[in-house]
Order: sequence, then C-alpha cells, then structure tokens
Amino acid sequence: MPFRSSRALTRRTVVGLAAALCGGAALPAFADDAFPSKPIRFIVPYAAGGTTDLVARTVGAHMSQTLGQTVVIENRGGAGGNLGMDAVAKAAPDGYTVGMGAISTNALNPHIYRKMSFDPRKDFSAIGLLGNSTIVLEVGASVPVKTVAELRAWAAKNPGSPFGTAGAGTSMHLAGVLFGQLSHTEWTHVPYKGSAPLITDLIGGQVPVAFDNLPASLPHIQAGKLRALAVAGSQRSPALPDVPTLAEAGLPGYSVEPWFGVYGPAHLPAPVVKKLQTALQAALADPGVKEKLAAAGFSPKSSTAAELEALSAREYERLGKVAKSAKMSAD
Repeated sequence: MPFRSSRALTRRTVVGLAAALCGGAALPAFADDAFPSKPIRFIVPYAAGGTTDLVARTVGAHMSQTLGQTVVIENRGGAGGNLGMDAVAKAAPDGYTVGMGAISTNALNPHIYRKMSFDPRKDFSAIGLLGNSTIVLEVGASVPVKTVAELRAWAAKNPGSPFGTAGAGTSMHLAGVLFGQLSHTEWTHVPYKGSAPLITDLIGGQVPVAFDNLPASLPHIQAGKLRALAVAGSQRSPALPDVPTLAEAGLPGYSVEPWFGVYGPAHLPAPVVKKLQTALQAALADPGVKEKLAAAGFSPKSSTAAELEALSAREYERLGKVAKSAKMSAD
C-alpha cells in the first residue's frame, strides 16, 4: 500500500505540473481575469513630498480608476532609491507590489555602490515608462558668470571648485560628472541630502554651482535668487524657454534626461504585466494627468513593457562606462 500511495502521489504531482505548464486549472488565480482583486502597493523609493512622489500619486490615482482597485503609494527612501526597489525585487511576483524605478536605481547605482542587494538586469519585470524630469545647471546670484562659456572659463581659473547635487549617485551627480568630462574642467562633488539643503547653501554662497532637479529650483530661479545657465536634456524646458541646453551651449552630444518607469518583481505573469501596462498608459494619456505633471516640471511619456526593458538594458551598459571612466562612487 505505501508503494501504491507513493505512485499515486507522484502521478497527481505530474498531472498538476502538466496542467500548470499547459495553462490549465492549476494556474495561479492572479493570472486570470480576477486580477486585481485587492489593493496594489506602489513603492516610491524616495521621500514623500518631492516630484517623484507627486508623479506616483497622480498616476496611481488614475490607475486605480482603470483597475478598479486602490493603488496605495508607499514611500521608502534611502540608499539612492536602492532600499525601496529592493523591496520590489523581493516581493511576490503576483502584481500586487510595483515600484518606481529610475535611471539611478535601474542603470547607474549598480556601478557606483559596492554592495547591491538586487540586480536590475534579473530581478525586475518592466511594466512601462512614466517619463522624464529636467536637470538644471545653475549658480548662485553672487557667482560672476551668466553663461556656460563663462562658467567654463571661471572653472579653468578655479580648478577643483565644488558643485552640489541632491545626493551621491543621483542623476544630478551623473550630470555634473559628464559636464566635467565634456567641458574638460575639474570639479569636486558635494552631495547633499536632498534639494532643499542644497538650494539653501547655493543661495547663501556656501557652494557656487549646482545640478538640481528643475521643479525644486524653479521658484528660486524665477525669484532671481539663482541663475539658470543651461538644462541637461536634449530639448529646452517649457518652464525656461530662454535657457539653452548644454549641447546648445557648447557641449555637443551632452544629454542627461532622468527617466522613470514602473517595475514589478521578476517573473510577473504576462497577463498581469499587460493589465498594469494598459492602466499606466491610460493614466499618462489623460489630459488632466499630463497637465499636472507638466506643471511640476515632469515630462510624461509612456511605453510598452518591452520598450522599458530595452531602455533599462541600454542605459545599464552606457552608464557603466561613464561611471567607470569617472571613477564615480556613492559609498
């Protein structure tokens, strides 16, 4: 009898596995039309109150309407976004936990942090792009330069001068490193814990130059407390139409456009990815959502999951070369 029981159990196991592989009744419930049947957790790996938080909450609210379930925003900052995205990587692959990955967490960080708890090439399922933010090169009002050419001349006379950013390993850090490489100027990076303390010191003259997210700096630029010299993207910002891109200002080929996307854990079922992708695309196509994000200095842009996956892979390779050449480190 024990022998027969063992054989029966083995047969049942084989039948169950075959059914799962063939798309039968043994498939998990989340792969069918029931998804989603409960709230979805959307992890933002940055502090509450910033541009990324606004983007996630605006897009998440619209996705809730499409999916018929609440999208709950959870801020989990730290380690340049690594802590929050690690939580996404380790979540169950059922579609009920997603996160806001970025050029930093999914392309740059693995090259500048000595220890990474996840591999962005293996540990995520891409869902779709959210869009791009804008980085601005700016100086304090007391710094005697008004153009990028004047800044390069000033830097040549003051090699090793500091430039500030909102943190080590951020896209702003990358923008500063690329500026030094392409302009053949020497700088010392001064990382701050966010844009607020950086802007305070920039206005106060404790640091002369900064690369910062435009939404944080824009009110101070408009008030005349900071002077914008250029933006880092490939196109001018609608918020600063008279400010050139760095490529226009004498650095051909320069472009740093921080991108953000939605990712889930690796091995998300294709039907789940499709539903999340469709809801995300619908949110980014909504005129009200687009207007709100644009007002915050964010350029919404949707994509398919495959397009985000391809972008992530390209950027991982490209930024690895940049980080190695510049000996970038966030530790």
